[in-house]
Amino acid sequence: MKQLLALSLGLLLAGAASAAEKNAGGRATRAETDLAAGTTNAAAAREYEKLLEMDDAAQAEVDKWIRDNQQFAAHGGGVPAPDLNLKIRERLRPVREAYEDFLRRYPNHSKARVAYASFLGDTSSEEEAQEQLEKALATDTNNPAIYNNLANIYGHTGPVKKAFEFYAKAIELNPNEPVYYHNFGTTVYLFRQDAREYFGIDEQAVFDKALQLYSNALKLDPTNFPLASDVAQTYYGIRPTRTEDALRAWTNAWNVANDPIEREGVHLHFARLKMNAGRFDEARAHIAAVTNAMYADLKKRLVRNLEEREKEAKGTNAAPARAEAPAGR
Repeated sequence: MKQLLALSLGLLLAGAASAAEKNAGGRATRAETDLAAGTTNAAAAREYEKLLEMDDAAQAEVDKWIRDNQQFAAHGGGVPAPDLNLKIRERLRPVREAYEDFLRRYPNHSKARVAYASFLGDTSSEEEAQEQLEKALATDTNNPAIYNNLANIYGHTGPVKKAFEFYAKAIELNPNEPVYYHNFGTTVYLFRQDAREYFGIDEQAVFDKALQLYSNALKLDPTNFPLASDVAQTYYGIRPTRTEDALRAWTNAWNVANDPIEREGVHLHFARLKMNAGRFDEARAHIAAVTNAMYADLKKRLVRNLEEREKEAKGTNAAPARAEAPAGR
């Protein structure tokens, strides 16, 4: 299911997700799912493929409903959330029933259990997703996707230290999948106290470990802008501030940005970091490079904060400067 569905459907059915779920969660890709060992029965294999097609078709349709409803709501229309919720449930109900019927007849088909767990996770049935993944792991102990997906759940519901163990196992089994390093790094970053206890290191070493995992992900997927920008935003939560490292991370994101909108967003991050470091002229130049109307409010806020910082630096304002950081990190 597309990211829009993973986020929007979760909000409709279960309320806002935790930071760990948003940053460390996700549905298994088809390639990951196909790593699982399945039955060699040709009829079951054909039925399984049809089941996946049914799942994909239903989720694509729901995805479109959610996207369209968001657009209508932006213009004062749209279907009320309870009504859309019911419509989504009814559309997905036959898919759930088909998975359950298939697994009653082929209980050791780990491919189907991984796919069903992904379906359940997308529709906010996390406990049921975990149950399916644990059953899949019992018959398919060398599938890295299962360990990764279980680690995602443990990162949300606990125990977090089990998530560390399972991410490490996923990487051991498939060291060439960037998603595993990214998820692992995010969980280490978010749960620093657990990481300190689990790895026996101090907080700065925890930051270093998370950044090393992110670095491994970027080496495997160097042109992924969302990944590069997510890594760069991590520096806002690191104390003491590592300004030069953060600037290098945002430079990397700039280099792989896909369009002018993404590059202008990076300019705002450059401006924020340089303003916090007292490099006011450079910050002003970055702000001036932003012309897209979608950034107008952020740009105004940065200009206002920049003026305040310059006054403070000149001694005309006795209030101590605050570090500017984006929401959410």
